Amino acid sequence: MMPALHAGQKAQDPGDFADIGSPHITRRGKGMASGSEGGTPEHPGHEEEQEVVPGEESDFEEPRKGRKRPAKGAGGAPSAKKAKTPGGKKGAGGRTPKPNGTATEEQAVTLFEVVKLGKSAMQSVVDEWIDSYKQDRDMALLDLIQFFIQCSGCKGVVTAEMLHNMEHSDIIRKMTEEFDEETGALHKKMLTASWVLHFQLPDLDSGDYPLIMTGPQYKRFKNNFCEFIAVLVRQCQYSIIYDQYMMDNVISLLTGLSHSQVRAFRHTSTLAAMKLMTALVNVALTLSVNLDNTQRQYESERQKAQGKRASERLEILMQKRADLQENQEEVEHMMNSIFKGVFVHRYRDSLPEIRAICMEEIGTWMRQYSDTFLADSYLKYVGWTLHDKVGEVRKGCISTLQALYCNKENAQKLELFTNRFKDRIVSMTLDKDMDVSVQAIKLVTMIMNDDILTSEDCENVYQLVYSSHRAVAQAAGEFLNKRLFQQDDSGKQLKTKRGKKRSPNTPLIRDLVQFFIESELHEHAAYLVDSLWETNEMLKDWECMTDLLLEEPGRGEEVLTDQQETALVEIMTCCIRQASEGIPPIGRASAKKVQTAREKKQIYDDKVKLTEHLIQTLPALLGKYAVDAEKVINLLCIPQYFDLDIYTTSRLEKHLDLLLKHMQDIVEKHAEQEVLEECSKSFMVLCSEDYPIHTKAMVSRSGLFDALVQKFKQSLDTFFQEGEEADEDDVFNVTSAQKRLMEFYKCHDLSAYDLFEKFIFTIKTANDKTYIPQEILVRSIACAHMDIMWRFSRLDEHDPDKNDIRTINSCVKTFLEFCSQLVEGYVDPTIQEEAFMSIVDILVVFARQVAANPVMKNLIHHSDPVTEIRLTSLLGDRVFVGPEEEHQATDDEEDEANKIEALHKRRNLLAGYCKLVVYNMVSIKTAADIFKHYMRYYNDYGDIIKTTLSKAREMDKVNTARTLNLALTQLFQEVKASQQPLDRASQAFLSIKELARRFSLTFGLDPVKTRQAVAEIHKEGIVFAITPLDDPNDKEGPPPYLSFLEILAEFSPKVMKQDRKTILNYLESKLRPGMINKTDDPWLPLLTYRNSLLEGEHGSKVVARGIRGHGKKGGKSPSEMAAKRKLTMEANEAFAGKTPNRPGHPLHTSTAVKRRRMDPEEGSEQSSERDESEQGSEREFEHTGKPALSQGSWAQVRHHDSARKGRANISYSTQGRRGRGKQMPVEPEPEEADDSGDDDDIADFDTSDMHIGQSSPVDMAQQIVNLPDNLFTSSPDIGDFSSGL
Repeated sequence: MMPALHAGQKAQDPGDFADIGSPHITRRGKGMASGSEGGTPEHPGHEEEQEVVPGEESDFEEPRKGRKRPAKGAGGAPSAKKAKTPGGKKGAGGRTPKPNGTATEEQAVTLFEVVKLGKSAMQSVVDEWIDSYKQDRDMALLDLIQFFIQCSGCKGVVTAEMLHNMEHSDIIRKMTEEFDEETGALHKKMLTASWVLHFQLPDLDSGDYPLIMTGPQYKRFKNNFCEFIAVLVRQCQYSIIYDQYMMDNVISLLTGLSHSQVRAFRHTSTLAAMKLMTALVNVALTLSVNLDNTQRQYESERQKAQGKRASERLEILMQKRADLQENQEEVEHMMNSIFKGVFVHRYRDSLPEIRAICMEEIGTWMRQYSDTFLADSYLKYVGWTLHDKVGEVRKGCISTLQALYCNKENAQKLELFTNRFKDRIVSMTLDKDMDVSVQAIKLVTMIMNDDILTSEDCENVYQLVYSSHRAVAQAAGEFLNKRLFQQDDSGKQLKTKRGKKRSPNTPLIRDLVQFFIESELHEHAAYLVDSLWETNEMLKDWECMTDLLLEEPGRGEEVLTDQQETALVEIMTCCIRQASEGIPPIGRASAKKVQTAREKKQIYDDKVKLTEHLIQTLPALLGKYAVDAEKVINLLCIPQYFDLDIYTTSRLEKHLDLLLKHMQDIVEKHAEQEVLEECSKSFMVLCSEDYPIHTKAMVSRSGLFDALVQKFKQSLDTFFQEGEEADEDDVFNVTSAQKRLMEFYKCHDLSAYDLFEKFIFTIKTANDKTYIPQEILVRSIACAHMDIMWRFSRLDEHDPDKNDIRTINSCVKTFLEFCSQLVEGYVDPTIQEEAFMSIVDILVVFARQVAANPVMKNLIHHSDPVTEIRLTSLLGDRVFVGPEEEHQATDDEEDEANKIEALHKRRNLLAGYCKLVVYNMVSIKTAADIFKHYMRYYNDYGDIIKTTLSKAREMDKVNTARTLNLALTQLFQEVKASQQPLDRASQAFLSIKELARRFSLTFGLDPVKTRQAVAEIHKEGIVFAITPLDDPNDKEGPPPYLSFLEILAEFSPKVMKQDRKTILNYLESKLRPGMINKTDDPWLPLLTYRNSLLEGEHGSKVVARGIRGHGKKGGKSPSEMAAKRKLTMEANEAFAGKTPNRPGHPLHTSTAVKRRRMDPEEGSEQSSERDESEQGSEREFEHTGKPALSQGSWAQVRHHDSARKGRANISYSTQGRRGRGKQMPVEPEPEEADDSGDDDDIADFDTSDMHIGQSSPVDMAQQIVNLPDNLFTSSPDIGDFSSGL
């Protein structure tokens, strides 16, 4: 904005003036109009010249009567005049429209609009205001006060009359009433309440206001607002701030606003007051410097000789010093008023943003004016706020202290504060807010001193290097490095026994090894290395590490113990991995970060350096520690991180020969799985055809495999020849040979050695009831499985050999047959589980998707019904175990770990079979044995079953519906068999109803998509309930399974309106005449089911007999009904105890199993989960405290309650009922579009004619092929559900 023209200046074109009505000026209670309107109703826009009344002119020019006030806008166009307000005083102008209603390019001229737009230099804006202040300070102050009111988002207007006749508190009260309709009404109501005399007024939420609003207009508002205040004080620091008018009024107004209950007033005024205080601190600092200079000049002049002394200069300096002292006292008085009037009250405000502002600004005062503010009387506020409950405020306090402690000159002034709040600062390193924890560790690093921090304090920070949060760990690494890993400048040079100079990092590496051992976290060396990686270069000193391991210690050096050598090897391996890959360890990596070119070059350089050194030293290390399995495991993985081209480019092939020879020796000496696994991986890397050395490595590998295969065949033949007389040595020979083969099978193709027949013969022998040791049989199954996979992977995709296909088919068929027999007939659970998972993996690999390549279609294999039965039977025996086996209480940590591992195995078994269902390799109906356990085992398998149900419905809605019905009928038959007669109020029966309700919720809110599936459930449910029609034990009684209709009623809300009558007709057609009208107690399930379908159909219901009143025959007393209700509520509460999704309990979405139940506070942050089922399925239930009592259960409990007429009309609700007998409001079901009338009825209830949402077999097969491979993939906490390669 350009400066406005002063009096005497002429506008470029007076005829271009727009309307002069000010839309921003309103009287009490009127809202602020848009800036583009022509004027207020009282002053419509016009173009006539108006006389400008003295005292009402702009803040930016001198008063001049009878003349227009032209000014240049942002674009050079003349600005609009201000009109008189209804109160007779001028307010702030705004953007004015052209006569035709379109907005001009001119910007508004109020201080608020100028600051909000931020298009003008703030200095010019302040200079204009100062000019207007010098002309009329009352009007200028009025503009400034209105500026603060508008910056708070208030629509009220402060007039000159209000400013002259009212106190600031009265003005603030009036502005509060005019803030907006809701806030003002609430404020008036509170002021008239009696309790305000005794209690503090509550905080009034004023909604959005400029400081918190978003959008392009308010993007820089806060910065512009703060800059305006700073420039205003800076430009007024020589005269205006000392006139005891402007600053006194501003400070008084801001202090009053900061005590307001309106959040916008309080937030804006506190920010303004704190920035005003900061500006005054700068003024005080300038005055202090000037006063010191003046005093020094005065002393210099006074010490001159009498003849050379200038008395006039002395008087001038004395007067200047007196003026500066007076000004300094005045400024200090202002600062004291702001501090005591605003800061002391607002640093503990209920709004965290206000508290954070106070902490940020007091830190600025302490840094800039430390002589005054860096005192305990001010530091205590920062110390107290370290205990704030909001992380951002605590972080602000830590940042304030960091800025103070980084200046060593402040150390003495902070000594008392440090001693007082040291414990709190150290404890904040464990803050739940990770950002606060990081900053606290950095602060502790700054104040680290032997006299201040105790060893216990340091140890608390040391352990944070193992934190899973990388920023926290790196900050702790900096602390650890500064504390322990600083090089000694004594200059003492260490040497080995043979005279080789040690690296300067040798003492530091020794200290690092000792620290790692003493921390007792030997499985987390990678975390320790990552914490120190960017802090200390000693981790890349490969020569130092290998010399410590290979060179004998010299004079004065201690020999490394075996434990220290093991720790050093592990640390060195982790350093090699970090240098070669450049990524953090698993569990500490944050979001994927794209490496920059500089980072990639650094990784390449580090990889080359470590390869050049370790190529020569690794064979010696393997030779020295060849018999130590723990060290060899880490050493064998080092070649996997080499730049293998250096073997040829640097002509180091002789070291490759030594490496291969040592690896062969290690395979012969060790049978530990970890050693063999790492050796197999390293051979795979060395034999990669991408490198020139692969030929030499493959020759070495072939010789190794020949020896291993020969040894295995000989030992296995000997074992079978001995038969029952085989001793432990024979078993050991076979086992050790199998171990080696199995680990190399995982990474290398050994199928060319024709070992499949050996493995199959072992499995066949076990099926013939011949005893085979468990280890031998398990590895035989695994090796046979991998042999088939390698044969399959070797096939040419374009032209496979027919003999190979026949061989694979024969192997697969034989393998599936023998493994199926093991699943059923073998008693060892380990053998059964291995056979089970092998069958699942083979069926997945050779399923229908193989036919996507036409030349492979002959490789498709299907499961036979016998195998399916055996697999589902194993699930019942091994997965769905009883509570007494599953939840045995124990405090032993090892037993707890074993339970978690066992649960992980059971989840793998279940996920494996569910994969067969999802990929349509077994019949969907076989999943009934899984679905029926959905509620009982929800904690352990709920996520797997839910995903399976969702995917099965995507393939075939109707068959999935039949499977759900089958699951419910199986449970019903089990309950009926255990209860004679069946008790419909029992917990077992209610649990089936609850399961049916959960199944019903999974159908979603669109009845058209699920019409056919819902109809099929009702059809099969009715047939089951009335078959047989006559009870053999009671000819006059209802069908024996009639109670199942009460469970089936849970699906009635999902039936479309036009289908309900058809279902009722189908039900009546299956019953004998007269049965449908019976309402006695045994027939209540039929009544409940009919009423659930009649609900909404012309308002017709059927009322049970004998429920009209308590006094009639057949009725029950209120006490009996209360007891019945209590029993049912207790049963539902007990059942709810098995459902994990109470408030704050997230659903399991991975295979990770927590060791304890999650607290509501812990789970609340993770409670959002996207349901796999259709929209509207189970989200409402999952956030309720107890499972809602469905229609049938309420009918069962209250079928004699006279106060509940038409009890069967209770709506289905997905909301939990809180309290006994009280029903929460029910969200109505969405209305279906009924355009077709009765023509859409289900004719004769034949669902075969309904093709809504049904896919063709071709489309369905395509959906099966396109299902994601990672359907059951979980987080890496425990692993994937899938098994195999």
